[in-house]
Amino acid sequence: MTEIEVLKQEVREVLERNILPFWIDRMQDNEHGGFYGRIDGNNVLHADADKGAILNARILWAFSAAWRVLQKAEYLEMAHRAKRFFIDHFIDREYGGVYWSLDYKGQPKDTKKQFYAIGFAIYGLSEYARATSDREALEQAIALYHCIEEHALDHVYNGYIEATTRNWQPIEDMRLSEIDANYPKSQNTHLHILEPYTNLYRVWPSKELEQSLRNIITVFTNNILNPETYHLDLFFNMDWTRCPGQMESYGHDIECSWLLHEAAQVLGDRELLGKVEPIVKKVARSLTPSPSPRGKGSLYLSENGFCFEQPEVTTPLSTRRGAGGEAIWWVQAEAVVGFINIYQHFHDESALEKALRCWQYIKDNLIDRENGEWYWSRHPDGSLNTIDDKAGFWKCPYHNSRMCIEIMEREIP
Repeated sequence: MTEIEVLKQEVREVLERNILPFWIDRMQDNEHGGFYGRIDGNNVLHADADKGAILNARILWAFSAAWRVLQKAEYLEMAHRAKRFFIDHFIDREYGGVYWSLDYKGQPKDTKKQFYAIGFAIYGLSEYARATSDREALEQAIALYHCIEEHALDHVYNGYIEATTRNWQPIEDMRLSEIDANYPKSQNTHLHILEPYTNLYRVWPSKELEQSLRNIITVFTNNILNPETYHLDLFFNMDWTRCPGQMESYGHDIECSWLLHEAAQVLGDRELLGKVEPIVKKVARSLTPSPSPRGKGSLYLSENGFCFEQPEVTTPLSTRRGAGGEAIWWVQAEAVVGFINIYQHFHDESALEKALRCWQYIKDNLIDRENGEWYWSRHPDGSLNTIDDKAGFWKCPYHNSRMCIEIMEREIP
């Protein structure tokens, strides 16, 4: 078997025997509906944990995609469960959009409107529609797209804001989480609006959505991409001035490289692809162990895995979880896809080598063979992180299952 054939076989086995069974067997809440909110790093269930929109939208995406690709009945059952619970409990019937979180019984808890979460709701619902041709899911996804365009789009400077109150009024704390800086615009939220808009376009190729997708690609190339380093800066003011003390987030860089490429491919515009593809290659190339224009070596991949992010200078942002070299599960997964994408489309043998090295690291260090799923991370010294969750508000069957499905579906030479 070739290296690619082995890789495809291995990721399918991990998806079917390690990742998805964990969520089927351990995360279904049969008392209050939907899914539990948390299993900690020591595999202990917290049945009274809040239920987050991100987690539930990502469960919906993962099992919808798994059904679409593998056609196993248990995946469709899980996808339907996730779709029904999300629509019935997370959708705000009065004001539109989705709640940020519910309590463990399924009642609204934090009702702010975070556009990152609305983006993931579109991603999950559009994938369900893509897999099943379900009209209700598609209509809900389209309605949420209109929420973002109506309430988040900045008509003065372009791009999208982070958050509002439940009824779409300004909110003082716009942060996505406690580790983020409080700025009105971020790379992360734009990335996860680009991603669902691309997926929604697959099932609803309207002119208005096409225009929105083209626009957000332009926002990335003109505003978010740092033209000096080809890293993506993280936080911005309304007028796109950059937050001081920026960090280089290697995981988001490599994830964006392939999602940006995917968006241009889905639009099917050769001229746009001609503009995007050189940028895709440069972003991936910036993740190499060579001196950066800032005089700091990049830390893309070592014996301790692909690190999360690194501060440009000593700033308060350097306290972000994962800063300084921690090998986090989602970064490893996105690195595999991102470098496979470079190899597949640009025939870069070194990119294949990086992807295979990262996959080897995942197999050796992050997959929990005994209890299922993946650990959150390895610390910079290589020790296992059991403090952070196995399943939770931010630990979901999305990055790792998507990595497996992407490898399985791609026609890789």
